[in-house]
Amino acid sequence: MHTGKIPIGVAAITFTVFLIIFISSARKGKKMYVRPLAGINAVDDAIGRATEMGKPILYILGLGTAGDIATIAGFTILSRVAKRTAEYQTKVIVPVQDPVVLAVAQETVRTAYLEAGRPDQYNPENVFFVTSMQFPYVAAVNGIMLREHPATNFYMGVFYAESLILAETGNIAGSIQISGTDQVAQLPFFVAATDYTLIGEELYAASAYLSQEPVQLGTLKAQDYTKAIVMAFIILGAIAITAGWPFLRNLVTINL
Repeated sequence: MHTGKIPIGVAAITFTVFLIIFISSARKGKKMYVRPLAGINAVDDAIGRATEMGKPILYILGLGTAGDIATIAGFTILSRVAKRTAEYQTKVIVPVQDPVVLAVAQETVRTAYLEAGRPDQYNPENVFFVTSMQFPYVAAVNGIMLREHPATNFYMGVFYAESLILAETGNIAGSIQISGTDQVAQLPFFVAATDYTLIGEELYAASAYLSQEPVQLGTLKAQDYTKAIVMAFIILGAIAITAGWPFLRNLVTINL
């Protein structure tokens, strides 16, 4: 009998059990603790600053498609931002570069205004398509920054070579900037050039934190607990190999 993949099976079963438990608990109304993120805690302050200054908020969803996980997380954060801007009667501008992303973004903002009790304040012209080409899109967004001088810029989604160009232009415009992406190569630029950065999985955690949606919260907690167990087994395996304990070594060894 081949037993080399037993640890993988145990990990999958453990994750599934945690997933069922935490999603069920979240649906029953149990509070799930999610570590506060500085970038998300700054959202309301940034919107308040824009309201006080009488300037708009610029929200950029990046160059991803509507199926990218980072873009989906960006939609959730956009919903929170749009709802707050509706309550404060602050203009939010959302230029996009993908037609499908445009449709989802328009519906997200419209629903947020409806939930805020201000459907009449929603202006579909503030969520608009620019172009599907990378650098023409970036040039257009930079022009919006320099003309509108937004108080706050949000960069949430998939970004590539344009990340530093956008962030530096935002600095020139004097905007507070909050960024988030799962593109590892672009994170150093956002960390250096923006005020707050959601790094990798923090973007997904922010989506669950803001939406409080049971499936997202349950999945997030299940991942955290499973990762903790996997890390414990990695440490145990290192100790077993160092000490020469064959039983523990075989227990944590994976043979593909």
